Amino acid sequence: MSSLLLSSFLLGFISLCLADSFEHAYSDLEHYRTIYISENGPRLSVMTEQAKVVSRRGGNATLPCKFIREDTAPPNPKLRIKWTKLTSDYLKEDDVFVAMGFHKKSYGRFHGRVFLQGSGENDASLVITELTLEDYGKYKCEIIDGLEDGTGVVALDLQGIVFPYFPRLGRYNLNFHDAEKACQDQDAVIASFDQLYDAWRGGLDWCNAGWLSDGSVQYPITTPREPCGGKDTVPGVRNYGIRDKEKNRYDVFCFTSNYRGRFYYLIHPTKLTYDEAVQACRKDGAQIAKVGQMFAAWKLLGYDRCDSGWLADGSVRYPITRPRRRCSPTEAAVRFGGFPDKKHKLYGAYCFKAYK
Repeated sequence: MSSLLLSSFLLGFISLCLADSFEHAYSDLEHYRTIYISENGPRLSVMTEQAKVVSRRGGNATLPCKFIREDTAPPNPKLRIKWTKLTSDYLKEDDVFVAMGFHKKSYGRFHGRVFLQGSGENDASLVITELTLEDYGKYKCEIIDGLEDGTGVVALDLQGIVFPYFPRLGRYNLNFHDAEKACQDQDAVIASFDQLYDAWRGGLDWCNAGWLSDGSVQYPITTPREPCGGKDTVPGVRNYGIRDKEKNRYDVFCFTSNYRGRFYYLIHPTKLTYDEAVQACRKDGAQIAKVGQMFAAWKLLGYDRCDSGWLADGSVRYPITRPRRRCSPTEAAVRFGGFPDKKHKLYGAYCFKAYK
């Protein structure tokens, strides 16, 4: 028994000595750990007051971003503010603007159009001027303060309209890159899923699948029917998923917004061939209008004209906002007359004159 008590005493004494030695040897580590545990939160926080900002093409937008540093943090002349734009597939970020002290730089197509609002010491809000269709999307505000880093995301939305499009070749003839160019040629860009979804909620119903900006192929159905996914299905945006951008061919959904100019039907004594329509618009100091411009005038300005006219892509259309007999009696719409022979002298002309 005495041997057992002696062993226990020796073990306890050795353990106490080891513990005391460890505490002495690593006193700095223990002190550091105490400081770490006593911290109440991050030294830097980033806030965006709005999740989404809405503007229009040609206008300006301020993307909100503010940051708060710990009161005891010393001034940091190397604090960096960085804005990037997320691609539609979220796989990468494009540089927009960087500021560090007096050094500021804007990138690419944003050069000369962006600057910090600077309403206060901790204001990192970004102002974008002369908005383009390509500016639509999500932006990331990043504050880098030494080893601290904070981010916030703001979406920039544009007022506008989504419209389905296919060229003279007919339906399902566009790969993704052809679709991009087709929209650009009509004063538009490929629509995003969010834009198509909003259009569907607004009543867009189209039974042909089209490309979207993320590389997916989808189409909106408000009235389920047999040729469009089945009559017993629920309304919604039908999704074919991500498709091969080179091989697969579909139509496309384009998006356009406000424009700076005048869209109008050219008053002319006679009907015109396509080439005559192009020349007549030029003679009037304008250009033959594009499909996107007609949709924008119809949706955003309420343009209404019950006369079929040539457009730049060789199609014939007319916009109706007030349905009436012989003029789209059942619905407000841009009516499509197809791609007739360009030599037919049967139609008028829609022109567009840009403001300088």
